[in-house]
Amino acid sequence: MRRTILAILIVLGVIVIDQLIKFDIKTTFMLHEDYVVARDWFHILFTENRGMAFGMQFVGTMFLALFRVVAIGLFCVLLSRLIQRKAPYGLIVCVAMIIAGAAGNIIDNMFYGLIFTESTPYFPAQLVPFGQGYGSFLSGKVVDMFYFPLFTWPDWVPLFGGNTFFGAIFNFADASISCGAVALVLFYHKYISHMGLLKK
Repeated sequence: MRRTILAILIVLGVIVIDQLIKFDIKTTFMLHEDYVVARDWFHILFTENRGMAFGMQFVGTMFLALFRVVAIGLFCVLLSRLIQRKAPYGLIVCVAMIIAGAAGNIIDNMFYGLIFTESTPYFPAQLVPFGQGYGSFLSGKVVDMFYFPLFTWPDWVPLFGGNTFFGAIFNFADASISCGAVALVLFYHKYISHMGLLKK
């Protein structure tokens, strides 16, 4: 029971925090507006994307949204089995964070096109009556805002010269997925493989 409550609290907590941040950015920032938080290494830079996490653009919005739905379903099955088998609390936290992050981004895909006007470099988006937004169901753009351009590689460095180290722009949901996935691989991959949790 405690593991179930923990998982629910993490999923709801991440989704609520993620959506509050996105709503604030979406309705107060103009597209590509850049606010420097800490010198030149931490920015709030409002961008939107239709593709993968961290602003990458590989596939269409609807395909990605459907992929996320399937992925969430699989991880929910995994989480349910982990809870039934009384898996370590840390493992429950990792899987719940991945589910919550994926859900946070799919909310953007599902509803933002229906409830917001288009973000532009001149005006922040506005909340509008349901169905009167810039797009349709599953066509919404994912809101990103966290940018950490820690440093620029020297020009003489092969392949990376002149590029920004970690130039990705991401959101709270992306961070939740990444942290959960990294911790899962580092600390619990043997547990999952030994238990055969992805098999019936």
